[in-house]
Amino acid sequence: MSVTSTDQDERTLSQAAAGQDRPDLQEALQAFIDAGFAGVQMRVHDERRAWAGTAGVRELGGTEEPPADGRFWVGSTTKTFVATLVLQLVAEGGTGLDTPVADHLPELGLDERITVRMLLQHTSGLYSYTGELGPDGTFVPGLPSVGKAWVDNRFHSYRPEELVRFALSKPARFEPGTGQSYSNTNYTVAVLLIEKISGRSYAEEMRRRILEPLGLRGTAVPGACPELPEPHAHGYYRYQDAEEWKVADVTRQNLSLLVGAGDMISTTRDLHTFFSALLGGKLLPAPLLDEMRKPHGVLGYGLGLFVQDLGPDHGTIVHHNGGAPGGFGALMISTPDGRKTLTAGVTTGDSAADPAQEFPKALDGLIKAVFCGGRAAQ
Repeated sequence: MSVTSTDQDERTLSQAAAGQDRPDLQEALQAFIDAGFAGVQMRVHDERRAWAGTAGVRELGGTEEPPADGRFWVGSTTKTFVATLVLQLVAEGGTGLDTPVADHLPELGLDERITVRMLLQHTSGLYSYTGELGPDGTFVPGLPSVGKAWVDNRFHSYRPEELVRFALSKPARFEPGTGQSYSNTNYTVAVLLIEKISGRSYAEEMRRRILEPLGLRGTAVPGACPELPEPHAHGYYRYQDAEEWKVADVTRQNLSLLVGAGDMISTTRDLHTFFSALLGGKLLPAPLLDEMRKPHGVLGYGLGLFVQDLGPDHGTIVHHNGGAPGGFGALMISTPDGRKTLTAGVTTGDSAADPAQEFPKALDGLIKAVFCGGRAAQ
């Protein structure tokens, strides 16, 4: 399947966004800044057409707002792109959803019960190489992905096979197909699967199948390159070094640590274009798109997508938000048909507030404003 984005479409959306006043949305953006985030840029497409707005600052110590369509590290939002690539290969007969992954990648020594579906659905049981919650609920780090260890290591280059073999050196979380646990390892294995079936690199397949057909000029698979192309806001990471708290500008970071699981760069415009095309049926056959949007297990996770019921009178949303290890967050949320979308990039600053605690509250306000008419979801 193919779809194109024209310059006329870009101009129309830009003009619509510039011509609308949405104080409710601007207020919801400001809530992120009030909670301690440095900056936020957002794009909404709904029955009132398009709106784009920003709040906060582009860089700590400055007064300039974030660019309205700047680039940012999208973190785990990458997983929806990767799931789409895998499902395109399924549609073409390159593999099947219930085919054992070991049939394609015997060299990894994976449990032969793990299927393609289990990777995309987080039901494989594979340990997540960035760390897991221990039996008492505390986080047990894997490869350096948090704190000073990550800051000091953030330019290190990893190979996908290295990440997977580290994960396979740890005990599985559960028997394949018997539970559900969010694991970055699943999507790095999916990248190796894409490369084995297609005979091309992950970056090349992404460019050939999704980025170029959709005209996503601000989106990239950067590999080990740590540079975030301009225009962009800066992201910061607050961490403890012995007894001292420090703040580092982590705009430059090597996300080969999260190959296929969280390594991509994009913009709010490109995320909207991708998500509306995907959910509108322009990238996958209807049966596979239905599988993607079918929630499963304790996470309510389909194939590369979370599915969330907003309660009576508010309907359902599908989404995959993300966060780079430090400094950046991304939102990609839509109605299941792709007709109403919210996409955003968020940067953290030097606030002592824990982003993990503040983010859900600010996000809830955005969802209410865009998808619930400002009313609380039940």
